[in-house]
Amino acid sequence: MPLSLFDSILFQLQSIILPVYNAEAWLPECLNSILEQDFQGTLELSIFNDASQDNSINIIEKWKDRLEDLGIRVIIGGHNSPSPKGVGYAKNQAIKQSSGTYLCFLDSDDVMLPQRVRLQHEAAIQHPNSIIGCQVTREPQDSTERYTRWINHLTPEQLVTQVYTAYGPTVIMPTWFCAREWFCHVGSFNEGGKGIPEDLLFFYDHLRKGGGLYRVDQCLLLYRYHPQAATHSVLERTIWNHRVRFLEERALRHWPSFTIWNAGKQGRKLYRSLTPANQKKVVALCDVDEKKIAKGWYTYEDCQERPKPKIPILHFQDAKPPFVICVKLDLTGGEFEDNLKTLCLQEGLDYHHFS
Repeated sequence: MPLSLFDSILFQLQSIILPVYNAEAWLPECLNSILEQDFQGTLELSIFNDASQDNSINIIEKWKDRLEDLGIRVIIGGHNSPSPKGVGYAKNQAIKQSSGTYLCFLDSDDVMLPQRVRLQHEAAIQHPNSIIGCQVTREPQDSTERYTRWINHLTPEQLVTQVYTAYGPTVIMPTWFCAREWFCHVGSFNEGGKGIPEDLLFFYDHLRKGGGLYRVDQCLLLYRYHPQAATHSVLERTIWNHRVRFLEERALRHWPSFTIWNAGKQGRKLYRSLTPANQKKVVALCDVDEKKIAKGWYTYEDCQERPKPKIPILHFQDAKPPFVICVKLDLTGGEFEDNLKTLCLQEGLDYHHFS
C-alpha cells in the first residue's frame, strides 16, 4: 500500500543544519525553537562549531541532553583552529555529518516558529528540486524595512525574475529547506571563507542546474539583524561582480540589444562593468531627470577605443525595451513603479531589475 503524506513524513529524517560561531547571545533561544517544533516525524540536529571563542560550545553541550530527551538526535562537530574557516565550510561539515533525507538550514542567531519544519517539509515533497523558503519577521522590527517587504511580498514569478537584484537570493538563506539529494546534485557551499557570498554562489548554481524556487507564504522564522552577522563581511564590490556576470550569463546573452534604465551613477557603473561585447549591445541609457536627458550622451571616458563610445540618454518613454533597470525598488514613493507600469511590459521578458 502506498504511504500517505503523513506516513512519509514520519519515515523521513529531517536534519537541521546549524553552523555556529560565537553565538552565545542567541543560542538558547535558537535551540529552544528546535525543541518547540510541531513536526511529528524524526528530527536530527547537526551542529558544527567553527572555532568559537565564546561560551557557545558549553551552551550546546548543556542543551544536547534536553534535545535528546525529546527524541532529537544531536551531532556536534567542530574544530579549534586559531580562526574560523567560514560559514560555507561550517555548513558543509554539518551536512556531511548529518543523515537526514531533507536539510533545514538554520542560523544560530535566528528563531524558528513551531510549524517551520512541518510546513516546509510538506512543500519540499511537492517540489523536490526546489529550494523552499518562507516569510520572515525581522528583529528588530524597524530594521531593513524595504528588504523585509521584498522578502515577504515577491510573487511566485518574481522569485525567479528578481534574482539579479542587490538583495541577493530571492529565497533567503536563513529560510532554506531542501532535499539532500538535490543539494548534492547542485554541489557544496564555497569554502573560501570570510568575504565569500557562499549562499549567493550556491543559489546561482542551483538555478543553473534547473532548480526551482518556492516560498511558504507564512512567517516561519524570526530573522535577526545585528552588526556581527556574517553577511556584513562580504564587500559590495564582490556581490556586484557576481551579479553582473550572472546577469550577462542568464539574461543579456539572449538580448541582441538593450537599454539601461538609469543614466546616473548606478546605470553608468553597470555599463562600465559589462564585457565589451555586452557594452556594444547598450543602445541607450534612459531616465526621468531632465538635466541628465538634456546632456544627450554618456561618454565612456575610460575606454581605450577611439572614438570613445557615446551612449544616448533618453526619457524612459522614448527608450526601447528590453531594459536592465538600475533604479532601486520601493524608494520613490511609487513614482518609478507607476512609470514602469505605463509601458505595459512583462517582467523577465521585457525587463530585469538589477538594483
